[in-house]
Formats: sequence, C-alpha cells, structure tokens
Amino acid sequence: MPGPLLHQGATVICAHAGQAQPTVPFPRVRLGGQPVVTVSTMYTVSACPLPPPPAATGPCVTAQWIVGALRVRAGGTPVLLTDSTSLCVPTATPLTPVVTQVRVRGQ
Repeated sequence: MPGPLLHQGATVICAHAGQAQPTVPFPRVRLGGQPVVTVSTMYTVSACPLPPPPAATGPCVTAQWIVGALRVRAGGTPVLLTDSTSLCVPTATPLTPVVTQVRVRGQ
C-alpha cells in the first residue's frame, strides 16, 4: 500500500505513547533536509509508561521494523513508509508514525 516515507524528524510512538527515535538513519538520502529511515534502522523508545513485570510486560525499550517499502530503496535497503510493520521489545507491540513529511510517497 503506498504511503509517505519516514525520515529522522518523523514523530513515531509505541503503542503506549512512548517516543521512538531512529538510531542511525540513512544519511545519503534526505527528505525535507532530514535523513530517510530504512528497514534496517533500529529505534529506541523512551518514556513508555507501561509498567514492568509482574504488572505488565513493559516498558518498550527498542523496536525493529520488519516490513518496509516494496519498490523504494535507499542504499539497497527498503525505506520505511507510514504503514510499515514494526515490533517493540519486550512488549511485541507495533510503532505508529504520527507525524511525517507528506510530499514524498512510496510503495
């Protein structure tokens, strides 16, 4: 499904509203002056309010994207779209892009 590409400045949150940031975006391709993010980029999650065990499985600490764009790549790696699939550790919940650039779309 086509959608906007993610960049370093995009607002991404975990399922519990913790803030997620890419660790190493791809610096050679830029969107709105900010590096694009590829599927191989790990995300760190901060301020996840989910309580630790035994009350719950949280908080979210890191996240890895599993599925990226099918047709758009940067450096040979699929870029991330707003509808890409991810998985947070240790909660196994997804990340959700909330705000991103809207000019460049991919599939």
